[in-house]
Amino acid sequence: MSNTENIKLQFLGTCACDYSPKLENECKFCFDNDARRSSCMLIDECFLLDCGEHTLDSLDILKIPYDTISDIFITHTHDDHYNDKSIEKIAESKNEPLKLWVREGAQVPEITNVVKIEMKPYQKYQLSNGAYLTSLLANHDAQSFPQHFIYEKDGKKMFYGCDGAWLLAETYNYLRGQSLNLMVLDATVGDYEGDYRMAEHNSIPMIRLMLPSLKTNRTINDDTRIVLSHIAPSLHKSHAETVKIASGFGAQVAYDGLYLEI
Repeated sequence: MSNTENIKLQFLGTCACDYSPKLENECKFCFDNDARRSSCMLIDECFLLDCGEHTLDSLDILKIPYDTISDIFITHTHDDHYNDKSIEKIAESKNEPLKLWVREGAQVPEITNVVKIEMKPYQKYQLSNGAYLTSLLANHDAQSFPQHFIYEKDGKKMFYGCDGAWLLAETYNYLRGQSLNLMVLDATVGDYEGDYRMAEHNSIPMIRLMLPSLKTNRTINDDTRIVLSHIAPSLHKSHAETVKIASGFGAQVAYDGLYLEI
């Protein structure tokens, strides 16, 4: 019998920063596929990947106590991914210090009961549950110290790449041969060409172009699950329509509350 454990993932927020007004009223206490919250993921029931202004709302909807969060991994310091007040509330709930993982050089305010850990790109760090986290350089605003992540446990690997456009050469080469089980890609921009954000965010056409090369590079294979997140509703069609578009090239569209195991 195998002793390996699945990686458990739950999307707490899947939006870029164009939030729906519905979050202030009819969707304040529930999830809605077309009223997305700030980008955040819960990993293995104790790690947060990003912590923005809506993260506590999502934890409340799912009835997840704040003190069960042991670590927060920050992709970059833009305020829709890093919110001091949300992090402070989680830290206040805990007896032991909350670990905050940021890219080396990132300047963030000191918060009571929070220990900052600076990550060096392409270095692997062991976590409290025996899993490993690796920082990869990302193509986004350099002043926000952006990074993508590989999270791996028991031989299974997840790549998380929100925010960021394309892949930097160093990151592309690092991913060569990784044969990921899951790849979560930034999909800020919808299914059209000519958007000015192509230097920092992916569009659907950009993702279509990347996936065959990632397969050639053996970053992904036929069994890799491709999930699109960090979606700007104002730049996309409805969630249902976007699901149909993504299914045409074998991808899944994340929504707030989506639970996955790999």
